[in-house]
Amino acid sequence: MRPFLAARRGTTMSAVRLYGFPLSTYVNVARLVLTHKGVPYDFHDLEPDMGGPRHLALHPFNRVPILEHGDFLLYETAAIIAYVDDAFPGPKLTPSDLKLRARMNQWISNLSAYYYPYIAFHLGHERIVYPALGVAPDEKVVAAALPRIRTALDVMERELQHGREFLITSEPTLADYALLPCMTTLSMTPEGADMLMSRNLIMRWRSRMEALPAAIHVRAEVAPHVAMPVEHARTWVNSHRPYYR
Repeated sequence: MRPFLAARRGTTMSAVRLYGFPLSTYVNVARLVLTHKGVPYDFHDLEPDMGGPRHLALHPFNRVPILEHGDFLLYETAAIIAYVDDAFPGPKLTPSDLKLRARMNQWISNLSAYYYPYIAFHLGHERIVYPALGVAPDEKVVAAALPRIRTALDVMERELQHGREFLITSEPTLADYALLPCMTTLSMTPEGADMLMSRNLIMRWRSRMEALPAAIHVRAEVAPHVAMPVEHARTWVNSHRPYYR
């Protein structure tokens, strides 16, 4: 396997800046790819500005992450990680084969459509984010999310039956790094940990991913924030939480 390069978080202004808040699933996808590529970058914590004029000037849809590279500003995680892989030297995360690249992009789309909404947005918020703020979880949201998560995990488990170490090839691609933070969130919930234990191939994939230098580096950066509540998430109860009747 090719060596992975650790990104250096700049102590002075870098040509690359990543905006977000430390516990964001998608922000950490971008951090993983920047780190894998060895791109020096400054991380700017938007927590105090989330939803305010400064944030909305960077991302008109009130989300994170946002990448700034010189005078180029880009939002949406899939666009950011594709740009980083193309714009900077270092180990490539995009297969050169057309069909493998299409399969990688399919998995990145799967994340946004079938994994993240139910794992992070629904289960993760109700079991991790809201309780840390003293907000009671909505068990209807959890109950509605669980069968969808089981289906998504079954699909991923079947994909890994082909004998590859990673989702697309024998080396990690953008798809693997895209899925990793979501699976980390899932493992931090009791229901998620239980579902993962019965999916041996996903567990082995996750172990391989967590052992990569990029994952170790980013995990160490995020660790000090894990026990801290996401204060701006108090507004998510009204803006993000789905309601099932």
